[in-house]
Amino acid sequence: MKKFSALFLSIFVLFGSYTQNSLSIPDNADFWSDYPAEALADFLISKMSDEEKLAQMYMFGWAGKEPSLLLNQWVSDRGLGSVKVFGWNTDDTELVAKSIASLQERAQRRHLRIPLFVATDQEGGWIRHVKGDTSETPGNMAIGASQYPIDSYYSAYYISREIKALGINMNFAPTIDLYTNHDSSVISSRSFGEDPEFVGQLGSAFVAGSLAAGVIPTAKHFAGHGDTSSDSHVNLPEVYIDYETAESRELVPFKYLISQNVPAIMSGHLLFPRIDKSPSSLSKVWLTDILREKLHYNGLIITDDMMMEGAWGFAGNSSRAFEMAIQAGNDIILSSRTAELDEKLWTLNLSNIRTDPEFRKIVESAARRVILAKLVYFKSGNAAPLYPEIARLSEQIPDRDGQKFFLSQACRAITLFKRGAFPYKRGEGEQLLVIGPSDSFPDEKNPSLHVESDFFTEAKARYGEFAFYKINFDALGAVGIDWNGNQLEAMASNYETIIFYVPNKEGAQIARRLSKCGKRVIIMSVLTPVPVLTGFEFADTILFGYSYSPYTFKALFAALAGDFEPEGKVPLNLK
Repeated sequence: MKKFSALFLSIFVLFGSYTQNSLSIPDNADFWSDYPAEALADFLISKMSDEEKLAQMYMFGWAGKEPSLLLNQWVSDRGLGSVKVFGWNTDDTELVAKSIASLQERAQRRHLRIPLFVATDQEGGWIRHVKGDTSETPGNMAIGASQYPIDSYYSAYYISREIKALGINMNFAPTIDLYTNHDSSVISSRSFGEDPEFVGQLGSAFVAGSLAAGVIPTAKHFAGHGDTSSDSHVNLPEVYIDYETAESRELVPFKYLISQNVPAIMSGHLLFPRIDKSPSSLSKVWLTDILREKLHYNGLIITDDMMMEGAWGFAGNSSRAFEMAIQAGNDIILSSRTAELDEKLWTLNLSNIRTDPEFRKIVESAARRVILAKLVYFKSGNAAPLYPEIARLSEQIPDRDGQKFFLSQACRAITLFKRGAFPYKRGEGEQLLVIGPSDSFPDEKNPSLHVESDFFTEAKARYGEFAFYKINFDALGAVGIDWNGNQLEAMASNYETIIFYVPNKEGAQIARRLSKCGKRVIIMSVLTPVPVLTGFEFADTILFGYSYSPYTFKALFAALAGDFEPEGKVPLNLK
């Protein structure tokens, strides 16, 4: 595992004795010239304007399916360093690849020919920003339930192979936040589990798999998003622990990955008021004093999206948030929105470079770190293509070997939490009611038709025709919970067995309304199992799947039918 994650430092060590002064690099050299990485990084920085150095620190996303004129201007005119592919860009897999190629082509037309870092969030599970034809995988908590680090390695490997084919070279994964606060809705099943050492081991395996496939992994969210129920998208979460607790808990997985030379870490918009007055993404204490100096981390530090309330809301505005993020020690500042060319988040920091020697030093150091990381990665022989092979995308996505793996991994994750009359064999003439999600999506060949959820597809494949009841679990208030509960209480007497899909705490509240129905109730929990850990003594059988991937639904019904004995373990402290 170490041989993969050591890739980014091996070249640093190899060429560490070289300096620009000891080599004669001609003025017409560029990013692709054949010189040692350290010396070439110094040369490139010496040839860059203040604007170009600052632009290397910025990463912008774009609205819509294709890059905007404004984003193209940032790349062509300013030398923007990085771009981010978000979920609203990605329904058309081929268009994603073409968009990336067009942006890289613009970057290559600049005088130094420095390529772009192209990032996305493809964690696995329900965080899958690149949609289209990519695999919907079981996710981190399913990996934690399987207990096998090799599952983490190959999950990262196959996820990375798919996005690499599109020209994406950086993934904001793995999530190594601990699932400490079980009320968390933002981390939840994105976590490998609750034990720091265990999460560190699985995170290290994920990093190794990503690097083996040729994609830069990014550990997140430093200094730990797991011990809060708040979401930094909409407010600034506060974690009330001291440094000793953080060091023995939240920071343990990061220490594991730092020892594996993880090339990038994402700083989270998280406030630890007993440690510092600023959120970790904007804190020199966290990023420079702790992460750099105390934990000896040498890779890239990248902010979470600065358009989140947890960042600009704390700073007061986006320009001040960008300024604080640079001063704190971040190397790349991420914004989901492409800034206007004359926005203050640009002009303020450009002015700071020219008037404040210390600020200039910080920017030049960060820009050099970005350039050096690019030199190491793009010349490694295993980098994502600048120009994806469009004609081959249908062969590469979804990954054929990955499809086989993700199904087997989903099966290893299934947890039999309560064993009743298990496995379930439907009797002749038995009246069965299946309760599941109302989601559906357009048929690829005939968009006027809609395909129902894979959950019902798998149920039909196992048990033939049955009565069904669909619930929109994402739009349930108190009235919706009560109304659906009343409906199901009235219906229950007509059936002998009820299979209930539970994706969240609202779904669990409805399911509990069947506690006195006197029927066989089978609970299939997807995503976090927390909502059904208590209050379901009445259920005959409870199975945990940890995701709403089609592989998970297939594995859940295979387990229920008795095709295999579930061996997954809940990766949480249930005491």
